[in-house]
Amino acid sequence: MRLNYTTFKQLSKDAGLGVEELAAILPKKTARRKENDRAKSKIRNWLGGRGMPRAKAIEIQAIADALGVELTKIAEFPCTARWVRSSPTKARLVADLIRGKSVDEAFSLLQFSPKRASVFVRKALNAAVADAEAADAQVDRLYISESKVDEGVIIKRFQPKDRGRAHPIQKKTSHITIAVQERA
Repeated sequence: MRLNYTTFKQLSKDAGLGVEELAAILPKKTARRKENDRAKSKIRNWLGGRGMPRAKAIEIQAIADALGVELTKIAEFPCTARWVRSSPTKARLVADLIRGKSVDEAFSLLQFSPKRASVFVRKALNAAVADAEAADAQVDRLYISESKVDEGVIIKRFQPKDRGRAHPIQKKTSHITIAVQERA
């Protein structure tokens, strides 16, 4: 589960809650001044669209309760399939195909896609939808808010050739990230 920063910023502006009020809402271990400063710093970062430090599930729930909205309104559910043995260029073709589509439409596109990478994208999408279902999101209202492919490590091998030469072979891997979110 990840905090959607643009929705969070808009909802906090609509509710009229500032950094001080939102920082007071976050669960704290102790009542020290340093802990309050840390909470204010987190809220400032999140309102500015920066994801560090990453919001924990308990903090997202506390913010949702304070803003008076459901958890699924301000959260998105990402899943990353790492070290996938497919080149990033080929996997990006499939990831671009489903970006912005509803989950049902994306599943049907992936099922009938002839690309090999569609199997890995479908697995990541299944995991993201399962996370959303665990947080009581309505599956028929989910859409793919983020779909990206990053490069992984390159496994290097060599093919022996004539006259003692060796030609390099690069076996590329990729990291596929799919995030789903409930439509407003």
